[in-house]
Amino acid sequence: MFYEPSKGHGLPHDPFKAIVSPRPIGWISTLSKEGALNLAPYSFFNAFSSNPHLVWFSSEGPKDSATFAAETNEFVANLVGRDLAERMNRSAVNAPRGVSEFGYAGLTPAPSRLVAPPRVAEAPAALECKVTEIFRPKGLDGNDAGVFVVIGEVVGVHIDEAFLAQGLFDTVKAGNVARLGYMDYSTVDAVFSMRRPRWKD
Repeated sequence: MFYEPSKGHGLPHDPFKAIVSPRPIGWISTLSKEGALNLAPYSFFNAFSSNPHLVWFSSEGPKDSATFAAETNEFVANLVGRDLAERMNRSAVNAPRGVSEFGYAGLTPAPSRLVAPPRVAEAPAALECKVTEIFRPKGLDGNDAGVFVVIGEVVGVHIDEAFLAQGLFDTVKAGNVARLGYMDYSTVDAVFSMRRPRWKD
């Protein structure tokens, strides 16, 4: 089949997010300038540079994570391990501003080293980030898409040493959770390696 998104797909559910998957989940913790704490998962999240280490998350609408990150220029991207998937899902609740998703989901806020927002103590790893840019993409029609893309440079990395094996972070043991389409998620349960080919070989 072929369809143009602007004209509809004719399927029971939009397949776009199922096609663009799996997507890593950025479990974003932020702190407002007044000290309100927020924790929310974003599947529009990823890394896009290793020098410097840059990550981004995209908020469809001015939600607390993007708003607080804009206010303080800081956020923490926490890794969702398999044993945290249910609590991650609870933290997605549309709680009123001022209600901490940490408490609602039964999670422990742990102090960060270089930024004010706390990290999730139970997370296998966490990235402390300082905002470098926030922008609002446009569609082909030139109109604002209503999306806030928050880019941050990773200034500190926390790793639970239980997930280090011979100096390598064990993604299988951590059970990194990713978002698929619809209501589906996946975890890392097998890994294989391939080296990038070189033309001269």
